Amino acid sequence: MNTDTPHPAPLPPESPWRSCRWLAHRGAGTLAPENTLAAFRLGRDHGCRAFECDVKLSADGVAFLLHDTTLERTTNAAGVAGDRPWAELAALDAGGWHSAAYAGERLPTLASIAQFCIATGSLLNIEIKPTPGEEVLTGQQVAAEAARMWRGQAEVPLLSSFSADAVAAARDAAPELPRALLIDALTPGWFEQAQALGCVAVVADFVLVDAGWVEQLHAAGLLAMAYTVNDAAVARQLFGWGVDALFTDAVDRLPSSSCGSRR
Repeated sequence: MNTDTPHPAPLPPESPWRSCRWLAHRGAGTLAPENTLAAFRLGRDHGCRAFECDVKLSADGVAFLLHDTTLERTTNAAGVAGDRPWAELAALDAGGWHSAAYAGERLPTLASIAQFCIATGSLLNIEIKPTPGEEVLTGQQVAAEAARMWRGQAEVPLLSSFSADAVAAARDAAPELPRALLIDALTPGWFEQAQALGCVAVVADFVLVDAGWVEQLHAAGLLAMAYTVNDAAVARQLFGWGVDALFTDAVDRLPSSSCGSRR
């Protein structure tokens, strides 16, 4: 992994990511089957204007939405999703596990989510979620496809991953797209790694966040973001510390799930 590239200037003042305060986690990922078009549509119905989703590659290189490495939890199939061609994945039921109302809901491609977001003027955080061993390839391809799909759009996606290799590959494939490093622990060197990867933001598990963490990121010109916040009191504390944006499942309960509001 090459992390020697100087990090770019911070996001410009007019970037819509500077005004984004809430992102719907995996669409409206508890009210509807996560990472499906149904979840995105329901989130939009609840006022969401920014979304997060997980993207990986099929065996034949199609970028599609799925959180887990395997299919058992959220489809009617089993095994490693990335081992299957898209024709097989596209035929799976990705909604029946959630409720009968969503039986038959399909796994969406990144292309279909891009179409939805562009048509509705929604922001999208694409979490690059590689099948283990496919970090570089997934980072490269997802970033290249996102750059092509959003070319000419003002509201470009934010690419993120827990995998530094995937973020580095995304940087090399589409340096014009903003990037974020996801962290679930404050391991030594996380801050320096985010800077070396040219990230504009760090996204942390909210339990790791305090005022000092936010101050460190802001001093370097980076956005401070946190996942997954479903409690209004926790959200108020985090915003009070200066956190820029929160990811939430509770799009039907929190005061606001829209971009541009800290209420």
